[in-house]
Amino acid sequence: MSAAPAASAPAPAASAAEPSAPEASAARIRWLAAPSSSGWLEQALARPDLLLIDHAHCERKAAGVALQLMFRYPGDAALAEALSPLAREELEHFELLLPLLRRRGIALRPLAAPAYGARLSAAVRRGEPHRMLDAFLVAGLIEARSHERMALLAHNAPDGELADLYAGLLASEARHFGLYWVLCEERFGREVTNARLQELAALEADCLAGALPPADQLRMHSPGLHAG
Repeated sequence: MSAAPAASAPAPAASAAEPSAPEASAARIRWLAAPSSSGWLEQALARPDLLLIDHAHCERKAAGVALQLMFRYPGDAALAEALSPLAREELEHFELLLPLLRRRGIALRPLAAPAYGARLSAAVRRGEPHRMLDAFLVAGLIEARSHERMALLAHNAPDGELADLYAGLLASEARHFGLYWVLCEERFGREVTNARLQELAALEADCLAGALPPADQLRMHSPGLHAG
């Protein structure tokens, strides 16, 4: 995918996580209200099979979200021009995971989804233009959390192939949430966009708060935030 179009000012930035202090990582991603915990990271490193399956599903869903937005606003040519390559890149990531799963003897199977996505989607307001703003920000928050957690995995995974996989996806994940910011700012302005982002970011953190789930319920977006 080509880089997102330039905004009138920089989109919220991201930087790599620090392997010695994983709880500090999300503080560098200003979309996110709270960082992931070392507990989530430990679960993820212990169950790479579940993480890879869920990651594949996440990439496919992200492509679907981009396509859904294109179909919802068919008269917005600039939106289609931005989201079509994003959807294509998400599917390329999905296709990247399929041979890796096969090599490792891991079957791509359905997994019960955490409440995370449904709760965020439920917060999207129904009337326009608020619906568009919220839908873009929710999609961006999910991309930002994915980026943050992939950075943790890239820095900490003992499996070199997996560390390389996640490291290789960081730039595109950052581009994706940056693109959703640009789409919002172009249509709604920075002040409106930022105010609503703060509200939805607080909800996003609340969706991941609380106790870690059982190990067999690990997901890319399962609970696990640093409490401090």
